[in-house]
Parts: sequence; structure tokens; C-alpha cells
Amino acid sequence: MKIARVEVFDFELTYVHGDYVMSGGRINRSLASTIVRVSTDTGIEGWGEVCPLGTTYLASHVGGARAALAVLAPAVVGLDPTNLAAVNDAMDEALMGHEYAKSPIDVACWDVTGRALGVSVTTLLGGLRQERFPLYIAVPFGSPEEMTEYVLARRAEGIHRFQLKVGGDPAVDGARARQVVEATGPEDLVVADANCGWRLNDAIMAARLMEGLPRLYLEQPCPTMEECIEVRKRTTLPMVYDEVVHDVPTLLRAVRDGGAGAFNLKVSKVGGLTKAKLMRDLAQDLGIQVTIEDTWGGDIVSATSAHLAASTRADALLTVSFMNDWTNEHVAGYQPRSVKGFGTAPTGPGLGITVDPSRLGEPLITAVGRPGG
Repeated sequence: MKIARVEVFDFELTYVHGDYVMSGGRINRSLASTIVRVSTDTGIEGWGEVCPLGTTYLASHVGGARAALAVLAPAVVGLDPTNLAAVNDAMDEALMGHEYAKSPIDVACWDVTGRALGVSVTTLLGGLRQERFPLYIAVPFGSPEEMTEYVLARRAEGIHRFQLKVGGDPAVDGARARQVVEATGPEDLVVADANCGWRLNDAIMAARLMEGLPRLYLEQPCPTMEECIEVRKRTTLPMVYDEVVHDVPTLLRAVRDGGAGAFNLKVSKVGGLTKAKLMRDLAQDLGIQVTIEDTWGGDIVSATSAHLAASTRADALLTVSFMNDWTNEHVAGYQPRSVKGFGTAPTGPGLGITVDPSRLGEPLITAVGRPGG
């Protein structure tokens, strides 16, 4: 089997609740997702997706993804898509870094491999460990009262994992966390996520105000690993690392020096399922928990996260996001679908979803192999 064609498509996603607000005045209402189709000479197709969260969240953006894919797509044409090591080596030889742009090609090849073998990506990732797993919902930045109201509305829908957007005035952030924790119950888990919004002194003040609140985690308080390490030394709150963990060395440092209790594993940020599996397995052996998610995306991103979550040990899985619950548009019939705060992985071959190409229009980029090549 060989990769005969790689196509790159645009797919616009809008947020179901209007404005997605994070610290620092960062607001997103719609985001351009980039979808990749890998077609083989045997007729099997695989799909992948990458959707950076705007231009000021990570060192990634939609234009960068598409420029990189114009280089990466021709580099993998003619390769065996089931040889994931060769595909990733070819991408690394063609372009240094830009892991997020490599992710949709890698995921599409996992999809092809599963379909070729007649097994799910869950099976390829090690096997089914959880038939269902808890999902979280992000709570956009707002007043303590607005955020508590939002949490209670989602809780009524069956959600019991909440990621509060903080990272503003430490005193108000303390009130945000306290009001939400006091409004929820023992079955609920709350994560105060600053998205790098504080510098060191404000982070320490916020942590002190949140100290002692039950069921509360503190996530990525500062933009640097060094600052996060200092905050962790000064609080007993369990620490979740996110933006500063992007590969094995940074994960090891977060655990060794930063006292990480958990980290967020964003599949596209680390370069796809090949590297995400490595980091997931390492976290399990290190005894820390993992949240499985992505920067943003729709049905394809959600299916990818679902398979990684379903193959993760229950005690190692903190929570999961189905990004397609956060978006109005669906390219694969709104599959996978959450049910009352829990997700399951599709059981069909590969990613187990059916993408509707008619939703995508003409490809932005097409790389094709030479006849007989």
C-alpha cells in the first residue's frame, strides 16, 4: 500500500456558546480548522484534523499549518501509510518542528492503518481499557456569578468536570474558584486554568486564595516552566501542566522539578497519535494523570481523542474533551457523541467515523504521486 494523494481542506468552526473567553482578553467566536485526507492506491482513505486556538494561544496558527502542510504533503506521497515510523521520519526530514502541522497526516495514517487491518485505532493504541470516560467542559472567563451559573447549567446536562478560565485579578479569580466549588458537589472536579495568564507574584496570590478548596486543581498558572515550578513549591493544590509541556523532555521536567500531578496531552501540539501514545504511556508509568484533548477542532479531533482515552488506564485519566460538543458544525455527522458527561470511542475500523467530503468543498492543497511511482 502507498499514499497516492494528500488533500488539505478548510472547515470553519463556530463556538456553540458564542464567545470563548480566556485570560488576557483573548476571545474566539470562530476558528478555521484544517482537515487532511490521505488516500491510498488501494482505495482506503484516512482523515486527520488540526485547529489551532487562534494566533495568541500557542506558537501555531491556521496559516502556519497550511503553509507547513504544503511542504509535508508531497514528502509522504509514495510511502506506506501503515509504516508510521517512516511517515514521521519523512515529515521530520522535510520540515523541522511545526509538530501541529504534522499531526493531521500522522492521525490520517493511523486511520488508514486501522481500516486496512479492520480494527479500531483504540486497538492499535494498545487495546480497550475504558468503554466510557468522563468529559470536561471549559467555563469561559467571566464574573464569578456568570461562571457559576454556566457551571450549574452544564452540570444539569450531566457534566461533572469543569475547567474554569482564570488568570485575571487574583482576588476575583479566588472568588471564581470558591463560588464554583461551593456550588458543586463531591462528584464534581474543578480545574482553575489560567492559560499562562499570571506572572509569578499574582499566581502565588491566587494559589493562596484557592488553597484548601476541595476537588480543585490548578492548571498552567504562568507562561514559563520556571514560574510554574515556583508556584508549585508554594501550594498544596495539585498542579496540571499544559502549554509548557510539548514533548518528552518537557514532560519529564514538569514531573521531576515541577511536581506535576497531571498534564494536558493535546494530540496536535505533540505531533499526532504516534507521539501522543508515547507520552501517554510514559505518564502512566510515572504515576501521573493525563487529560486527553486538543487545541480545538470538531468530529475528527474528537474521535482521535476518544481512541486515545479509551486505551488509557482509568486511574491515569483525569478527564477528556470532545471538542465537537463545543462547535456548531460537524463534518462526520456529530460523531462521536457524548452522553450525559461521558464519551465513548467509535468501534468501527480506524477512527470509526464517516467524514462527509461534500461539507468540505475543493481542497486548498493537493499532493499527488506520479503514475507508477
